[in-house]
Amino acid sequence: QVQLVVSGGGFVQPGGSLRLSCVARGSIRSIYVMSWLRQAPGQEREVIATMTNGGRKYYLDSVKGRFTISRDNAQNTAGLQMNELGPYDKAVYFCNAQVATHEAVGEEYWGQGTQVTVSS
Repeated sequence: QVQLVVSGGGFVQPGGSLRLSCVARGSIRSIYVMSWLRQAPGQEREVIATMTNGGRKYYLDSVKGRFTISRDNAQNTAGLQMNELGPYDKAVYFCNAQVATHEAVGEEYWGQGTQVTVSS
C-alpha cells in the first residue's frame, strides 16, 4: 500500500558529501515522522535523524552539524544531506516513515536501504 523509494547512496571520499532521498508513494493521508537510520556490519541499527510533519528535528550526536534532514510534505519526500563524511559513516542507510493511510494510523514503513561507502 505504501512504498518508500530510496536513492542517493554510493561511494564518496573522506570529507565529501552525499545526499539521500526518500519518496513515499501510496494511499497516504499524512506522514507524521520521517526518519533516517543506518546500520554498519556488526552494529545495531541506529536512528540518525528524524523530522516530524510540524518541522521538529532530531539528530544523533555523531552527525550533528554534519547531516541535515529535510522534508517536502506536499510530495511526501525526505532528504538527508550528509557533509564531512568519514569512514565511520560507512553503513547501509534506511528511510522510515510513520504513515497515516485510509486504513490505519501510525503504520511504519521502510525503504530498501542504500549503501554509503566512504573511502579514499
